[in-house]
Amino acid sequence: MTKATPPRGGDWRAIALALALGATLAGCASGPNPRDPYEKFNRQMFKFNDAVDQAALKPAATAYKRVLPSFVQTGVSNFFGNLSDAWSGVNNLLQGKGQEGMSDIMRFAVNTSFGLGGLLDIGSEAGMPKHNEDFGQTLGAWGIAPGPYLMLPLLGPSTVRDTVVIPLDIAADPWGYKEPVAWRNVGIALRAVDQRATVLDASNLMEEAALDRYEFIRDGFLQRRQSRITDNGEQKIKHIKLPFRKGGKQDDAPADANGIKAANPDDPGASAPAATTGTSSDAKRIEAAYADDPGPTALKPADQKPADPKPAAPAVSSEPPSK
Repeated sequence: MTKATPPRGGDWRAIALALALGATLAGCASGPNPRDPYEKFNRQMFKFNDAVDQAALKPAATAYKRVLPSFVQTGVSNFFGNLSDAWSGVNNLLQGKGQEGMSDIMRFAVNTSFGLGGLLDIGSEAGMPKHNEDFGQTLGAWGIAPGPYLMLPLLGPSTVRDTVVIPLDIAADPWGYKEPVAWRNVGIALRAVDQRATVLDASNLMEEAALDRYEFIRDGFLQRRQSRITDNGEQKIKHIKLPFRKGGKQDDAPADANGIKAANPDDPGASAPAATTGTSSDAKRIEAAYADDPGPTALKPADQKPADPKPAAPAVSSEPPSK
């Protein structure tokens, strides 16, 4: 019996990656869209992927969804999703999101230990939400531009930045080291069918509604990818590159009042505007609503004394004067 060689994530994925990179380096015909200069090549790859999907993957996903009970499909999704939680935790930590990173690692430990190897999602019930992070998102958090859009054979939509780091994401997949190789290949196929089944209804709707499915998928992928890197618009990323301020230091602090004040200790701040200049629109509306109100009278420092408890004038009696 020969000794099994160390797994390399699947030869077909390596071939697909090599084809995509080769096409990129060769400088395929460029298109008018700056985000998609390889549109001609990408459309050809899209047609190839769509043909494979229609011939094999979609029928398999349809049968998978119809035949297997829902709890079995949930178990399969939980199992392979649990394998990705550890790598998501590492990438969250690399992005400076310590709370999310530790939550992902704890989630992986809890589901693996008490969830039958990940078949049961106990972590979500325990208040540890699932995150999906890869090294491409980490590079985006560090400020590395995504580069042009790229449609990979069999692997689907990507960008040049994300394509370059695919081998690292594959190497971080625990299932890529499963022995024997036959079980590993079965798991890879099962995961692909399960992932395709989860978007089966959405893809059917898209095929009926979209005028140009290629553009629809491209624009949707790029928008969703960017939202995942920026956490749906909330600036939680700590390592993102921001403009350098005076002195050569990079400003990683959030743009709140305390951060601005600490970053500019020599700035005395804005001077108080004169009464006749610089009135904001809100102040104008308030002034118009209370036109008969003269407003507070400014006091000189010498006049700012405690109020005299005695009245300045005698109180007026309410009784009529005696005759």
